[in-house]
Amino acid sequence: MAKDYLALEQEYLARSKALHQAGGEPVKAFRALVQAASRDGALTHAQKELIALAISIALRCEGCIVFHTRACVRLGVTREQILETIGVAIEMGGGPSSVYGAEALACYDQMVAAGAGS
Repeated sequence: MAKDYLALEQEYLARSKALHQAGGEPVKAFRALVQAASRDGALTHAQKELIALAISIALRCEGCIVFHTRACVRLGVTREQILETIGVAIEMGGGPSSVYGAEALACYDQMVAAGAGS
C-alpha cells in the first residue's frame, strides 16, 4: 500500500504543534534558528530547502522529508530539481538514501498532484 504523505504531513504537523506549545525555550530557540537559516541570503530559501531535503534523505528522516518537500512545493521547486537533489543525497548517503530518495520523490509527486503549495 502506498503511503499517504498528506496524512503523514498532518500527523507530523499536529505533533510538532504540540511540541512547540509544550517545549519551552529550547524549542522556541530552535524555531528561531530555522527561520533565520531559511531566509534568502547568498542562497535562496528554495536552495536551502533543497539542501535540507538532501540532508533529510541522507539521514533517513521521514518527517524531515515531508516537511522539506512541502516547503519545496510551496517555493515552486521543480521535479527536476528534486531529482537532482535526490542524486546528491544518494551520492552522500549511499544505498539507503536511494530508498529514502524514492520516498521523497513519491512525497513530492503526491503533494503536487494534490495541489501545489497546499
